[in-house]
Amino acid sequence: MTEVVIHRALPSDAQAMAVLHTSSFGTRWDAAAMAQFIAGPNTVCLIASAVEGSPSGLLIARRAADEAELLMLSVAPYHRRAGFGKALLKEAIAMLSAAGARKLFLEVEEGNAAAFGLYRSFGAKPVGRRARYYENGADATIFSLALSVSPADDVRSQREA
Repeated sequence: MTEVVIHRALPSDAQAMAVLHTSSFGTRWDAAAMAQFIAGPNTVCLIASAVEGSPSGLLIARRAADEAELLMLSVAPYHRRAGFGKALLKEAIAMLSAAGARKLFLEVEEGNAAAFGLYRSFGAKPVGRRARYYENGADATIFSLALSVSPADDVRSQREA
């Protein structure tokens, strides 16, 4: 497995983030949009790369009070299934939990088995559906992931499950 390095996105990463977004989704959030996310006070923007490699993945999440929303998780096609998405999500969960978020929401295009598997591996549960949510007309499944702030919370959650 590739060693993945995660760092918080800087304004100088905005163009690379826009390119990664395009490589994954075909549509483009431009560098200006990425710069706005990076500057957001309650926004987590992370970049993943292989050691001494160019950016291969990114994650953008936003927190509001004790909830957070995963706005985008993108891994370049040539680095998928190499641990980049998992590493990004793990780091974002830690950061959001430390900032006080207790729940993370996200949407996934139905039929995206890799994303469904990733989110379920973290304990995310489907809680809703948005019909024709994506530009291509595909539906979205809404997931909720409970976040914990301490190992004691993890033990308590396992007992309640």
